Amino acid sequence: MDAADLDYRARTLSGCIPSSLVIRLVELGHEREVEFQAGRGEWFCALEWARLLGDRQQYEQALQVLAPYIATGWWPAARARAELLEDWGRAQEAIELSRPYTQAGDRQVLDFFARLLARHGRAAEALALLRPGVGDWFLAQALVDVGDAAGRDEEVAALLEARIEAAVPACDDPDCHRLRLEPSNAFDLLATVRERQGRVEEAIALLRRREVTSVNGRDALADLLARHGRIEELRAYADSEHHGHAARSLAEVLEERGDEEGAIAVYRTFADKPHGMWRVGHLLSQLLVRRGRIDEAIAALRALADSPGGADDCVIDALCTLYAEHGRAQEALAHLDALKERRDGEEEWDFFQIRLPLMADCGLLDEAIEQARAHPESGTWYAAWSLSHLLADAGRTEEAVTVLEQHPGYNDTVLAHHLIDLGRIKDAVHLLQARPSTAPDPDPWVGTYSDEPPF
Repeated sequence: MDAADLDYRARTLSGCIPSSLVIRLVELGHEREVEFQAGRGEWFCALEWARLLGDRQQYEQALQVLAPYIATGWWPAARARAELLEDWGRAQEAIELSRPYTQAGDRQVLDFFARLLARHGRAAEALALLRPGVGDWFLAQALVDVGDAAGRDEEVAALLEARIEAAVPACDDPDCHRLRLEPSNAFDLLATVRERQGRVEEAIALLRRREVTSVNGRDALADLLARHGRIEELRAYADSEHHGHAARSLAEVLEERGDEEGAIAVYRTFADKPHGMWRVGHLLSQLLVRRGRIDEAIAALRALADSPGGADDCVIDALCTLYAEHGRAQEALAHLDALKERRDGEEEWDFFQIRLPLMADCGLLDEAIEQARAHPESGTWYAAWSLSHLLADAGRTEEAVTVLEQHPGYNDTVLAHHLIDLGRIKDAVHLLQARPSTAPDPDPWVGTYSDEPPF
């Protein structure tokens, strides 16, 4: 085994048995195959087999499964072993195993090791390890978390304040107010520390200085105001914040307090803004579903679908799924029929594939299969994926395999899944391992680039 090859296969899922299919093999009682492949360089098989052995308290055998992978120097294998050791109550062994990998300075390794130390009463040591990396946003996040465990918030705050004070303008334009700040999340992290210390006003002031206000659909300032019950401030912020994330925080806290109508009103008010429905339509419908107001939830998604540009496949899929989840698949089909009519009778595959499970729900599985075969895009690899699922649901798995085999190189994981269900384990494994498993050669082009137009 080779660390670079292992890494490439694990990241790209090329030339290997992916985790989902390893689990499927175990579910169907093919543990011996998983054990066999674990000894032949199949990382996800090795990982699952080691976990199973650990669950059976066969600890040394589990460690032996991972040993050849660790011998390559590949960090994910060492991390997996450390996690198993920690789960078994052998934290000191996990620490000793992981420590040498930190010498290379890899941020993922440092983050893992520091958190491991902190979980086992060595937060001060973890803090010392992370301090030099305070300029890296990822390690700075770990530093803040470890600082809490170590009881050294003020020390961490001082490090972050120094980074903020050292920030310089991002450009030479005197009208540019952006900062070149490292770590880029320094304001957010310092606000976290100040809130932990009970210095909420300072935390709010810091968050108001951020340049990026929303991360992964959440707004830290809005969430802070919600946590501290500062509803009127949050309401004012939600009125000015255009992403809809502050409105979401406000609606969530009102719902938690039992003010259902108030939460709904927040979303409806934001939805009246230009493009507002796009930002909160799904959230509004989910809130209404939680409250058992299904007709209103459907109406909210229909309003989103009917908004300018709203009839995209994601919105229509959400609407039809909501119909189907409440026993109204026929109404979903009627909506698709109306949409198709508005498009002069054309229904591209992105919309047509939404129709297929609805037909199955209505007892029209055979008709769905026939319509899928007759669709103008039926000969494509992506249509084969949907058709194969219909055939498998109808108990026609051999036909599903035939459909997928017409598009070699596409949908291999789906095809392998069907082969496993048919008991054709060797065929499935051969298919997966036949895919390219090495990184492509570097681009041979060695010309020079120019930043002068034309580019």
